[in-house]
Amino acid sequence: MRFPIFQVDAFTDKLFQGNPAAVVLLDGPRDPVWMQLVAREMNLSETAFAYPQTGGYRLQWFTPETEVDLCGHATLATAHILWEMERVNTTERIRFSTRSGWLSAEKKEEIIELDLPSAPLILGEVSEEIIKALGPVPDFVGISGEKWLLEYHDERVVRNMKPDFSALRERSGRGLIVTAISDKPGIDFVSRYFTPWIGINEDPVTGSAHCILGPYWGAKLRKNHMTAYQASERGGIVHIRLSAERTYVGGKAITVFAGELFG
Repeated sequence: MRFPIFQVDAFTDKLFQGNPAAVVLLDGPRDPVWMQLVAREMNLSETAFAYPQTGGYRLQWFTPETEVDLCGHATLATAHILWEMERVNTTERIRFSTRSGWLSAEKKEEIIELDLPSAPLILGEVSEEIIKALGPVPDFVGISGEKWLLEYHDERVVRNMKPDFSALRERSGRGLIVTAISDKPGIDFVSRYFTPWIGINEDPVTGSAHCILGPYWGAKLRKNHMTAYQASERGGIVHIRLSAERTYVGGKAITVFAGELFG
């Protein structure tokens, strides 16, 4: 069997920036073991698999090592491909059935906006070993599920951070967000996202992390509309809109290549 496969750079309109995701368009369900092998072969932070079903599309995401509950950039990439390949009309909202419930994507001129669930954040603690592996001491530590959010007083601390990923992997964890308010015009806050526990030391641009960051900074800055920059080596712009218990995460996308996957 052959399936269309694409690589898309998400949260950017420039090639080789933003966050790359693979998108595989299926005609129906496939064995998760096979999907995991494909994701390992692609060796990107996430590979998305989508097929049509009643009410929209079924969507699943895999890192090279595991299936994940939510991935914003690969969802954005999938919506971009479905519109670009004319599987869906560009004026039509796309609904995705996922492990995180029903999500949707809507095209607003050049921006693709994802409707994602906001993630609650509570005051928490992080071990001295984790802080030592990161270097700087945070001003605030919050916990959202299995993820930490660490706020710093200066965006230069976030941008210049050089974590000891070997030391981080020795401690239990899932994801670690570091963030600071931005002093750049037009940018509200910056962040980086470290995930060595799932096979990716640093994710370039992370939609799902902004489901935590958006509500957190929205409350601090008293804003419902924000623009964020994820300060990885590749970098990417994320547009955020808050409404009730939903976080709307927006960005651009560009196709890098298209081909066929032999399955």
